[in-house]
Amino acid sequence: MNTPVRLGADIGGTFTDIALECRGQMFSTKVLTNYAAPEQAILDGIDVVLADAEITLADLDIVIHGTTLATNALIERRGAKTAFVTTEGFRDTIEMRTENRFAQYDLNMVLPKPLIPREHRFAIKGRIGAQGQELAPLDEAALETLADQIAAQGFGAVAIGFIHSYMNPAHEQRAREIIAAKTAVPISISAEVSPQMREFERFNTVCANAYVRPQMADYLTRLQARLKALSATCPVFMIHSGGGLISVETASEFPVRLVESGPAGGAIFAADVAQKFGLQKVVSYDMGGTTAKICLIEDYAPKTARSFEVARTTRFAKGSGMPISIPVIEMIEIGAGGGSLAWVDAMGRIQTGPESAGSEPGPACYQRGGTHPAITDADLLLGKLDADNFAGGAIKLSIDAASAAILRDVGDKLGLDATSAAFGICEVVDENMANAARVHAVENGKNISDNVMIAFGGAAPLHAARLCEKLGIDQCLIPVGAGVGSAIGFLKAPFGYEALASNILPLSAFNAATVNILIAGLKVTATGFVRAGTSAPIHSEITAFMRYVGQGWEIPVTLPDRAFTDADVEMLRSNFCENYARFFGRAIAGLDGLEIEIVTWSVKAQDQRAKPDQFALSLDGIQAAQILSRPVFDPSRGAFIDTAILNRSDLTPGARIPGPAIIVERETSTVVTAPFDVVMQSDGSLLLIRKGAMQ
Repeated sequence: MNTPVRLGADIGGTFTDIALECRGQMFSTKVLTNYAAPEQAILDGIDVVLADAEITLADLDIVIHGTTLATNALIERRGAKTAFVTTEGFRDTIEMRTENRFAQYDLNMVLPKPLIPREHRFAIKGRIGAQGQELAPLDEAALETLADQIAAQGFGAVAIGFIHSYMNPAHEQRAREIIAAKTAVPISISAEVSPQMREFERFNTVCANAYVRPQMADYLTRLQARLKALSATCPVFMIHSGGGLISVETASEFPVRLVESGPAGGAIFAADVAQKFGLQKVVSYDMGGTTAKICLIEDYAPKTARSFEVARTTRFAKGSGMPISIPVIEMIEIGAGGGSLAWVDAMGRIQTGPESAGSEPGPACYQRGGTHPAITDADLLLGKLDADNFAGGAIKLSIDAASAAILRDVGDKLGLDATSAAFGICEVVDENMANAARVHAVENGKNISDNVMIAFGGAAPLHAARLCEKLGIDQCLIPVGAGVGSAIGFLKAPFGYEALASNILPLSAFNAATVNILIAGLKVTATGFVRAGTSAPIHSEITAFMRYVGQGWEIPVTLPDRAFTDADVEMLRSNFCENYARFFGRAIAGLDGLEIEIVTWSVKAQDQRAKPDQFALSLDGIQAAQILSRPVFDPSRGAFIDTAILNRSDLTPGARIPGPAIIVERETSTVVTAPFDVVMQSDGSLLLIRKGAMQ
């Protein structure tokens, strides 16, 4: 009875998912996202789960929230009018980008336009050197004049990014003081948002932070105010892109850290399931209403990175998007969700996404004004969905509306009937997701078929079996609560924060005292954010990002959490060579004059969490009775066949159902294609097993 009552809320592009943990039980629901007032969908969903649990808002102990609002604002360019103040000579850095071209020979290559137009970018004299020394004083008189100009022109936010401020933030801090004296708009400085080298990525990140900051601060203020007005007294925390929890105040100041918050919750959910079943190699597959996300999880932890891209102009093409330089759970994301629209390109090929019907107006079958066919419409025509029992019966689907939309936009253009067109749509989206998974695995030097898939999200269980067929994966786990997996992942997330600082240090000049001071400062920063949410013991992870001198990029090297001595230089060299060999096949140390250097230091602090209860996978069971059936299109046969339909709540642990079958629940449905059987596990999870694979 003393267990805290915890609620997770995930705002997606189509649905808002709510998960409530109360008295050892999980209560969940999905409601359509409200674009005009996103907090209203959260409140509507909270009403549903509170009624199911028979408690009130006042009984909640904590609310954990993740949202795609910051991401959507960047993609759709719906942020504040932002001024960017930078060092003289670097005004066009965010437009010139770097010398790298993702398509070297494409003369018509399209890149995202910078968030801040040139007329809103201002250059100021003053210069910090690469070692942090002041080479030229800051022109404070020019800043005074610029501050008046910013105040007069109605800017809603200011971003400040000076060259080498990660080494010495004094000029940025002084510029903020001068501008803040003339205007009350929020001001973001790169030394706080992303204190890492490489000015293009750092400048772009601070611009993105400032661009979405007013909108996110306003939204979070409204959410807290409405919860309080309804008698909620609990604190609200946000999940950030790195998978940890931070306070609303921190999120309001650094909203760019929220850009991948929803997908991060899904990866944490999958990692928790992997640890529960002892699965060391997992590919998580999260498909919602707008996007699909693929993430590799090894040794129960998702892969992480220091940067990622938003709004890629070319699918799968690294370098074609807007770089955001923050700690993030590494995954690949494509516009392939239940609401993604299908269309025919100029070459007569079926395409899906990235445009989505979202929740307003939604797929054609929702009968809410949508006229273009979405993946959900195709799933409905193929029999994967029950028109009268979608979302637990809350949304009645129209087969006629779906058929008409698919014929008009796809079938009639290609000379296909509605069923063939729907099958083509599903095959294209499944192949796109399979390609994304293959690319992600190859980029990380992995074989995708060696993994167990963990599928969740409202649409993933509908497509997971077919995806496994294409990828050669033999086992797929559909956890309990899969339809709201990201929201449940929020409840599993630790309070955590990662602090980084670039400070180039050759091993030949390694000074333990200087390093210990730097790491101590990062620890203070990271633990300070964590302590805002918990008094539990904190675990710290120290990482050095290292390279051979002259190389362009670094590799992460995990280090012990202790004070360093000058003798540790050999340990650093050995650990780097070992990790380099793991990444690239062999180390190249030993060549004359080949120096190793540390570029960036990282301290990740998070509270310690108890391990989940352990379960063993059951690969066999007793065949369950099959009562209901309906025709469902079978991809391998190219025809409709009678398919068993069972309610997940009616199954007991050890029940085995041969495919084809569909397991129905309120938030999603699991399609078991003919090559698979499904066995219910002791915790209620569903394990899809390829026929003959375990013999």
